[in-house]
Amino acid sequence: MKVKYFDDTDTLYIEFRDSDIVESRDLDENTILDLDAEGNVCAITFEHASQRTDVSHLTVEGIAA
Repeated sequence: MKVKYFDDTDTLYIEFRDSDIVESRDLDENTILDLDAEGNVCAITFEHASQRTDVSHLTVEGIAA
């Protein structure tokens, strides 16, 4: 899983799995959900992230072994 923040575009990208994206769905005008061929969620993109999330604070809990 990867979390990337792009300061220049104020975009937060959270990748849940490294798979080929076959479909992107707009959840609203600033949120995009990426799906693989089986319909699994691979990633989510938040535009205007600093206004919609707390990008200045990241906490990681329960890391799987």
